[in-house]
Amino acid sequence: MKILRKADVVRLRQVKHVVAERNILARIQHPFIVDLYATFQDHLNVYMLLSYVPGGELFSHLRRAGRFTPDVTRFYLGCIVLALRYLHRYNIIYRDLKPENLLLDHRGYLRITDFGFAKVVDDRTWTLCGTPEYLAPEIIEQRGHSKAVDWWACGILTYEMLVGYPPFFDEHPFGIYQKIVRGRVYWPNELDLGSKEFIKAFLNHDRSQRLGNLKGGAEDVLNHPWFEGVDWVALENGYIEAPLVPQVMSADDTRNFVRLPYPKPMELPGLFPESALPPELQSDPHEWQFLDF
Repeated sequence: MKILRKADVVRLRQVKHVVAERNILARIQHPFIVDLYATFQDHLNVYMLLSYVPGGELFSHLRRAGRFTPDVTRFYLGCIVLALRYLHRYNIIYRDLKPENLLLDHRGYLRITDFGFAKVVDDRTWTLCGTPEYLAPEIIEQRGHSKAVDWWACGILTYEMLVGYPPFFDEHPFGIYQKIVRGRVYWPNELDLGSKEFIKAFLNHDRSQRLGNLKGGAEDVLNHPWFEGVDWVALENGYIEAPLVPQVMSADDTRNFVRLPYPKPMELPGLFPESALPPELQSDPHEWQFLDF
């Protein structure tokens, strides 16, 4: 259950993003994307009921392993590429690809979550959003962006999975932006030439030459030599054994997630009937901004 406090969403000017997330998830369905089952609201919060993916974040598994082998990376990037191909067919750009937003199910297959920055874009958009290490140069330089930013992020993610850290890193976001715009990447000796060239094809500053954004679109990625031998139909249908199978004992097992203290009941007044709320909370000044819920 994703719970968002209305007052915070309005204060942070995220109403459009929240409504867009709801509308996009309501119209799509793919094996590598979380499912949205229902949305509703009360006086304080909006709620999104999503599929529970018990295997934890890919981020946790990557940090535990240090880095992935090319074969492990190929499996998970393949899942992402198929999901992006599906989204881009509907002119949906995701814009927040990173290990923290990638969950593993009980089989070890990947599910993309958190569509707060996703947007339907027919041509270009100019909104500055995303995670600094994964931003494409055209977002930073505010040149307008579209589907190509997701393919740039694939290059960043591939590098991080194979090396163990992202190619552009700094203690401050501005330093990260400078490095991205300069485009200088450190290539470790242990990174094989094929993977290096594959990543470079994604991290092309000229988006008209960027892998995934060429005439063939996502099919160019699927047909790239780095993916040679991958059975895409078998992968999308879940017939291939995943390289990482998380320990999951039941459908509601939470061992693969960080345990947080359970909130006291009165810290979640939105979960209680109206009669249990203080008078000042029995009206909803933000209701008109969340009519779609």
